[in-house]
Amino acid sequence: MKRINFKIIIACSFAALIVVVSCKKDFLLKPTLGTLDPSIIASTDGVNGLLIGAYALLDGEGASGDGTGSGASNWIYGGIASDDAYKGSDNSDFNDALAPEIWTITAASGIIQSRWNVLYAGVQRSNEVLRILPLAKDISPANAKIVTAEARFLRGFYHLEAKKIWNNIPYIDETVTVNSAPPIDNTKDAWPMIEADLQFAVDNLPELQPQPGRVNKWAAMAYQAKAFMYEHKYSAAKPLLASIITSGKTPGGVKYALMPHYASNFNAAQKNSSESIFAAQMSVQDGSSTSWGGTPNGNFGDILNFPYNGGPGGCCGFYNPSQDLANAYKTDANGLPLLDGWFNGPGVSRPTGAYAGNLDPRIDITIGRPGIPYLDWGAHPGDSWIRNPQSDGHFSPKKNVFAASQKNQYTDAGSAYWAPTELTSNNVNLLRYSDVLLWAAECELQAGGNPETARGYVNQIRSRAADPTGWVYKGSDFDPASYTYKTQTTPADTYKIGLYPAGAFADPVYAAKAIMFERRLELAMEGQRFFDLVRWGVADVVLNQYAPREGVLVAYKAGTSFTKGKSEYYPLPLSELDLINKDPKNKLVQNPGY
Repeated sequence: MKRINFKIIIACSFAALIVVVSCKKDFLLKPTLGTLDPSIIASTDGVNGLLIGAYALLDGEGASGDGTGSGASNWIYGGIASDDAYKGSDNSDFNDALAPEIWTITAASGIIQSRWNVLYAGVQRSNEVLRILPLAKDISPANAKIVTAEARFLRGFYHLEAKKIWNNIPYIDETVTVNSAPPIDNTKDAWPMIEADLQFAVDNLPELQPQPGRVNKWAAMAYQAKAFMYEHKYSAAKPLLASIITSGKTPGGVKYALMPHYASNFNAAQKNSSESIFAAQMSVQDGSSTSWGGTPNGNFGDILNFPYNGGPGGCCGFYNPSQDLANAYKTDANGLPLLDGWFNGPGVSRPTGAYAGNLDPRIDITIGRPGIPYLDWGAHPGDSWIRNPQSDGHFSPKKNVFAASQKNQYTDAGSAYWAPTELTSNNVNLLRYSDVLLWAAECELQAGGNPETARGYVNQIRSRAADPTGWVYKGSDFDPASYTYKTQTTPADTYKIGLYPAGAFADPVYAAKAIMFERRLELAMEGQRFFDLVRWGVADVVLNQYAPREGVLVAYKAGTSFTKGKSEYYPLPLSELDLINKDPKNKLVQNPGY
């Protein structure tokens, strides 16, 4: 995998930029051989072009050295590294992605290099906006403040993503330039600087924005709350989340709310909805997928994550949901999750001895299961869609998949790629309103709030899932506009989901367990699970119990183990350490255990 000098990524300064104001990432920022006078792009159009370039990397593609390991969904770092999913495909295929799953990744890994490249390229592009903006004399002070707030939000966002993955990261601001670079150091905690960027965005962004993909005041506030959640500053996050729940709006002015149907969050025809707080914007049929090595706008980061051997996507059998995740959707006689022992007894949809009890209906929005309708592609055919059932289990991903009737409208064949792959215009949800509700529930427990309020937040999410109009049905036509089934006579399985009764959260231990479990059920396969386990400080316990259980079914997991104090974070890329530390002023220190 191509390597790139970190200093080039973070230190472009005024160097070598050609800007064309356009939505297409391949028209945004292109290096030249010479030096460009910054006055050439010091204008409203030039600054907006730079800002679009900073937004463009939210999808994880478009920087030198990016690839399928750099996508916005964090399917490798937050998904397969957890108990949600297996890498998929054959063990030897994209072997770099197997190491995170079994917690054996090394600093020489190409995938961590690719994610590093994209995130710090995003930082660099954000900083370039801040460097050029003061030179643009045709931008009013009011507009300059908004542009500054957007650029600082993006810089905070990219650093926050890096912080989740590596923890000990260098924070890079606009003072780092080619000609005058302060020392680069990752021994200082980056959280205070991330907080400052996000706070500036909260204070200076408008509530309304002209495009749905732009960050507004409320999205910035949600990310400020997210930073506080990761820092365990629950008292600081709590009022922000309460304000978002009470008054938060989308950039178009629609009040935040759960969509009536859970599946709508994963439908390209319904993206940028009331539930979408911030998303990586995707598009197709725009000419961006026609040349190998280009920067397609149609979620290239998940291009591997479709069923194998037929069905949607054309490729490649990666990111298969785990048996443990399927079992987590079991519910009891009251429709409540089995917070302890969900893994006991018959497994859900196992080839033999299959579970026949109640299920949370979100299972069939999240997981493609044998015999269950897979949108309008027909019933999932089982192992014929699984590349290697001995390694991949028996399920397919579903949240990233498009409906058959949406093909060519919301998809684009990647004609220049290695297979007849499909790019999609379905956004990658970076932060949903349900995320805010569940964080708020956590804060009620952790910051001296009301357990009944926490229960109410959780029950809002469960009430949406309990609405039968959003369930999967057999023998029914599928409506791609609403992602619902038209004839709602025969549910695809025995669905039963209940609400937590009054007083259920009086026991704080039980309440915390219920909230954690709800996050897994609601946000499964969205690249969040591993980071949640680390944030809660339970990754070693949960994953070291999961691995041997799952190893009975998927042999390569047997004998793997998560190392407390090491495996919570990924190693800094070796080449970055080697390159940066050549300068004696710089001090990048490798994470413990690597």
